[in-house]
Amino acid sequence: MKATIERATLLRGLAHVQSVVERRNTIPILSNVLIEAGAGGLRLMATDLDLQIVETIEAAVDQGGATTVPAHTLFDIVRKLPEGAQVELSAAEGKMAIHAGRARFNLSTLPRDDFPIIAEGELPTRFELPAAALRQIIDKTRFAISTEETRYYLNGIFLHVADDPVPVLKAAATDGHRLARVTVERPAGAEGMPDVIVPRKCVAELRKLIDEVDGHVGVSLSATKIRFDLGGAVLTSKLIDGTFPDYSRVIPTGNDKMLKLDPKSFMDGVDRVSTIASDKTRAVKMALERDRVILSVTSPENGTAAEEVPGDYSAQPFEIGFNARYLMDILHQIDGDMVEVHLADAAAPTLIREHDRSEALYVLMPMRV
Repeated sequence: MKATIERATLLRGLAHVQSVVERRNTIPILSNVLIEAGAGGLRLMATDLDLQIVETIEAAVDQGGATTVPAHTLFDIVRKLPEGAQVELSAAEGKMAIHAGRARFNLSTLPRDDFPIIAEGELPTRFELPAAALRQIIDKTRFAISTEETRYYLNGIFLHVADDPVPVLKAAATDGHRLARVTVERPAGAEGMPDVIVPRKCVAELRKLIDEVDGHVGVSLSATKIRFDLGGAVLTSKLIDGTFPDYSRVIPTGNDKMLKLDPKSFMDGVDRVSTIASDKTRAVKMALERDRVILSVTSPENGTAAEEVPGDYSAQPFEIGFNARYLMDILHQIDGDMVEVHLADAAAPTLIREHDRSEALYVLMPMRV
């Protein structure tokens, strides 16, 4: 194969595919990126056997062909080449030559036939989501994805459709301490789709790619695989084989104490008082009084901190504690200038949202303080 390509174009494509490649691999071919040169330009592919990305980029192809080279090494080479350089790639006899200006590189290759490809099978459910809606789904839920490998069924975003009372697509993530859920209008074609859990790594790679999509993202899925068509790039992933818990049971409906406040000043106050919290006791105590909240932290090693934040509250005074980082993660997702905190008592789950019509809602379990 032989092709010439502009450095910036090649760098952008390699940046997308190389991030799927794991740094440590017991199977050498999985450290490589597959490069195919043809009439449509260059096709780059990388996989970790669970996630696969294919990206097509423009290039002047003199001779078609395919080979695989170490992904991170090639990315680092192209990244260090001078801006505006024309990169010439040519592969033959187990080597790939890279020429750009006065720079010359020779990389060892592995045969294209050894490169594994994820078999998608039938993907019967197909629909399109606006890139902005998919971005919102990811940004407002992924912070709550569990990192606990033993509860593997929580290591992703749960997608399912519902009719309540209008057809909607819901996305949820939880780690057992907090829950995030986003509801968007159900796209045409999503009716009857199976409930699926999209893995954390797929979510992270998808989020990087969405920013380069202006219109819609094509979504195709079955009960075991999902594919996202992002124009120049196609991301295919295996789904998590597990049952997501019935999270609707933990969303409180009878929390009768309402606190309204400015999310920015509330988050800043929590951030300031939690400065002295030790990692073990990341708890911040909220003392709710009429039209104000007193935030406080007590640390045996560091001392105490307190701050008063104005808020709209007229129910019975009481105290409740939360993990400061979890609380700030949720407040960080609130876009407006008002947040509603629905409380019941010091031990019950707390509901947080912008207002009763907002697409996103959050549930946070309190801590004993």
